[in-house]
Amino acid sequence: MLYTTAQQWRDAPRRKVLVFGMSGLGKTHLSGLLRGSCDWFHYSIDYRIGTRYLGETILDNAKAEAMKVPFLRDLLLSDSIYIASNITFENLSPVATWLGKPGNPDKGGLPMEEYARRQEAFKQGEIAALLDTAHFAARAKTLYGYDHFICDTGGSICEWVNADDPNDPLLRALSDECLLIWIKGDEAHTQELIRRFDRAPKPMAYQPEFLVRVWQDYLTQNNCTEADVDPDVFVRWTYAQALSHRQPRYEAMSKWGVTITPDQISGLSRESDFVELIAQTLEP
Repeated sequence: MLYTTAQQWRDAPRRKVLVFGMSGLGKTHLSGLLRGSCDWFHYSIDYRIGTRYLGETILDNAKAEAMKVPFLRDLLLSDSIYIASNITFENLSPVATWLGKPGNPDKGGLPMEEYARRQEAFKQGEIAALLDTAHFAARAKTLYGYDHFICDTGGSICEWVNADDPNDPLLRALSDECLLIWIKGDEAHTQELIRRFDRAPKPMAYQPEFLVRVWQDYLTQNNCTEADVDPDVFVRWTYAQALSHRQPRYEAMSKWGVTITPDQISGLSRESDFVELIAQTLEP
């Protein structure tokens, strides 16, 4: 690990961390708390994906939808209006909307072939954004003068790594640059995430093999075809399975760093609280 003892962490002139775990457990909240101290640079992986790696694709998709409306089509073709994506650290809806959900097009669903293509594009964008971590850590210091750095990852990071391989290229690059921190939820947190998702189902990125399996299982169990699938029903049905699929993958990743909980994050009120919390995880 980048910091192997509590004292080394406390004395470090530059602290660099990467937080991972299921979406909704506090990664962005923690990043915002540290960013608010004015000493930490916040690098959001999802923001980087949406602005650098999928920005043009997301805009093209929005324009294609607008071109279906005659009134908007005429305005776009005459350059009377333009469409822009307003992605922020707290609002990543343009990425999620583009990623979409598979199923009946009359209910907003995508054909599985197109959905799988977007999943692969997101995967490649996320891997590229994660590999940009070292560049942004250096840029944070040399360009902006930030002493400390936090990489705020998406929930799907665990899908693209093999944590049991000590030479996994992505984990090796990230752990050489940052202290990896798993935000580990318990069963109560998991049930709350499921309840939250059930109220407002959102698109997710899945490991290709997992997606193929759950899609075929859903079609078989419901004796239906792709055109019959309600997109929201499918992603609700898949979500709990995705959590179970990811938990052991996060657990394996935790060996590359340290572990904290959402409850510990909620108890933080300033940067020094976080520094002390991580020091405690590094105590022998």
